[in-house]
Amino acid sequence: VQLVESGGGLVQPGGSLRLSCAASGFTFSNYRMSWYRQGPGKERELVAFISSFGGSTNYADSVKGRFTISRDNAKRTVYLQMNGLKPEDTAVYLCTGGGLWGQGTQVTVSS
Repeated sequence: VQLVESGGGLVQPGGSLRLSCAASGFTFSNYRMSWYRQGPGKERELVAFISSFGGSTNYADSVKGRFTISRDNAKRTVYLQMNGLKPEDTAVYLCTGGGLWGQGTQVTVSS
């Protein structure tokens, strides 16, 4: 029973990354899934969430128009496409759902 994130890394400002979160051990399609992030010295904040079948999404104001959350229930995976990255997007990104948290993946935006 776990969530495993991947896809983080170092990217220049204006660049893009696609994060993935693979789920196992629970009925993935029953649950809303969310991405959070925690930057250095900052509180953990909600970035985006998606309903169980993907019909509804919601974003933090700071990422609207730049980030897109999606899911593939057949692959038990939720994604976060991040475009137009800014230095202030630097954080550990974590996915959560079904009462579980992943270990996080580091995203660093720097020139």
